[in-house]
Amino acid sequence: METKTVLVILFAAVVSLLLVLLQYYFRVRKRDKTTLLLSFLRFLGVFGILLLLINPKFSSTIYTVEQPNLVILVDNSTSVAAYDSTIQQIRTTIDDSQELTDRFKVNSYGFGADIGVLDSLTFKEKQTDITKSLEVLSQVYARKKTAVLLISDGNQTIGEDYSFYKTKENLSIYPVTVGDTTNYEDLSVGSINTNTYAFLDNQFPAETFISYQGRGEAVATVTITMDNKIVHSERLRFSKKSNSKNIKTLIKAGSVGKKEIKVNITQLPSERNTANNRRETIIEVIDEKTKIGLVSEILHPDLGALKKAIETNEQRNVQIIQPSTVNTDLEDIDLFILYEPNAAFNNIFQFAEKKKANLLIVTGTNTDFNYLNSAQNNFKIEGGYPNQEVFGVLNKGFSKYDITNFDLENFPPLNSDAGPLNFNVPYETLLGTKIKGLDMNAPLFSLFETDDRKIALLVGEGIWKWRLQSFRNYGDFTNFDAFVGNLFRYLYSNKTKDRLNLDYNSRYEGNSAAYITATFFDEAYRFNPNAQLTITVTNESTNKSNTSPMVLKNGYFEADLTNLVAGNYRFTVNVKDENISESGTFVISNFDIEKQFVSSNDDKMKLLAENTGGAHHYASNYENLLSELISYGDYVPTQKSTENVVSLIDFKILLALIVFAFAMEWLIRKYNGLI
Repeated sequence: METKTVLVILFAAVVSLLLVLLQYYFRVRKRDKTTLLLSFLRFLGVFGILLLLINPKFSSTIYTVEQPNLVILVDNSTSVAAYDSTIQQIRTTIDDSQELTDRFKVNSYGFGADIGVLDSLTFKEKQTDITKSLEVLSQVYARKKTAVLLISDGNQTIGEDYSFYKTKENLSIYPVTVGDTTNYEDLSVGSINTNTYAFLDNQFPAETFISYQGRGEAVATVTITMDNKIVHSERLRFSKKSNSKNIKTLIKAGSVGKKEIKVNITQLPSERNTANNRRETIIEVIDEKTKIGLVSEILHPDLGALKKAIETNEQRNVQIIQPSTVNTDLEDIDLFILYEPNAAFNNIFQFAEKKKANLLIVTGTNTDFNYLNSAQNNFKIEGGYPNQEVFGVLNKGFSKYDITNFDLENFPPLNSDAGPLNFNVPYETLLGTKIKGLDMNAPLFSLFETDDRKIALLVGEGIWKWRLQSFRNYGDFTNFDAFVGNLFRYLYSNKTKDRLNLDYNSRYEGNSAAYITATFFDEAYRFNPNAQLTITVTNESTNKSNTSPMVLKNGYFEADLTNLVAGNYRFTVNVKDENISESGTFVISNFDIEKQFVSSNDDKMKLLAENTGGAHHYASNYENLLSELISYGDYVPTQKSTENVVSLIDFKILLALIVFAFAMEWLIRKYNGLI
């Protein structure tokens, strides 16, 4: 405490004493023990008030020695597993060095895809992200002088390129490259780009890149197999300049099911790493052929035109059938075209309604409108009108699907004897009607949805002439066929609402995260976050199963399957207290991207050192680096002083003492009649 503060406190005591003497002793003749007690209480109260005003403080200085940080950042991925003894030796040397621990505050971290405090090295991380680890350290040690000792082979599999990373001035990186830095000849297969699904009897594309590392020339053969059958083979030539080849091919999906696609490149005579000479993926071939029943009692060119246009998509198959066809032959049909229906169509109408099948109804001069009106309640068409030519007018505001590419220019009229059309349900006009140049504001082609069904209505025959006119206009049938294709894509796209929906991949590479997500809805089709979902995963080779709960995330449930070993799996997701479940299969491949590298990447490690103010070393001379760090002038302990200022008094206690002193004085004076 300062001398000035002590003098002020003494002055306050003197002032308090003078005030007491003035009140109780100056010109007061009668003095007794009560006067002495009152004097003490008055002195205590006044002196306490003055102390509150003075608020004396004292300070203490603490001296500490702050060491710079030495961060040991060790690559814990499988790519450096072969050099574990070297890495352990470096760590042991650092831990046993008294000079380092005297000069630095040493902290150790391990990293793969993420960074963490290093307890022990396992070398089991399947991915390496050096940049992410450096960014975390730059934030943690942002305000202190820090040297980062990066021990790695320099091979990074994910994240931004670390060789261009730059740190702040107080943090420098000293890379130590472990492993063999010799450049060997090597061929590697890149990831296979293909569809997740393919349709039966269709061709699907497959693409990959073959990379060559070496300084000479090399010749190799690449083969692509599906279910162990060669579907593509190609001989390739590489050189130092031409070191990458793009392989593209089309593969025919000949059968339904999951198909394993493998890409292999032959081994070079001097090649050391052959683990990267092959790559695999899976594609699922599905049979989603739409079977369409074209029902007609008459022969008409429209039937052939519709069949040709619809079947331009190989996934659609049209069968021309009679109205008298028995129900057993109708079971496989997905949707129906009712061409000029009459009373003979009664069984077809009933079957389609019971099956909830979608319809395209085409009317013409042979249509029985009285029967058509009685067979359904969605619309009414007046009959008894003469046959006349009707032209189509494209509705540019049509919103069910995109029709902007359809062109009606110079299209001939259709024939129709239909009268006014009245709908009992909401509908949308695809084509309007024009008769003798007058727009009738009536639909020629309309679509509507009712009772979970989609129905299209065309009131006119002769659509075959439109297909011919399309050929005259453009030299092919694409304009008309695309128009019909879009119509049937809409009619077939019934999206049934499932309460439990799964999202997963058919194949997960061994180095990537494997997740299965699920959404579950209540009976009103609102997401139910309170549901309890469990997943049972079974390894098909060992037949061992494991059941675990799925974790609720932000609007979905998730199961993490990353820790599963490579193999084929089947799984089932169940909802507790509900008779609802969904199943599937997936494959976890034995692919390890960390094993795709032939040698260590010391070039990038050197560039990192240059960009961060550090120095690059190899594992063979790491002791030189440690000696440099010990002798380097920038990394020395610094002494810091901390001044701690503390108030001498406790305000609450002193205030209570003041109140007590004045209160007791007042009570004693009151008792003795001095007030």
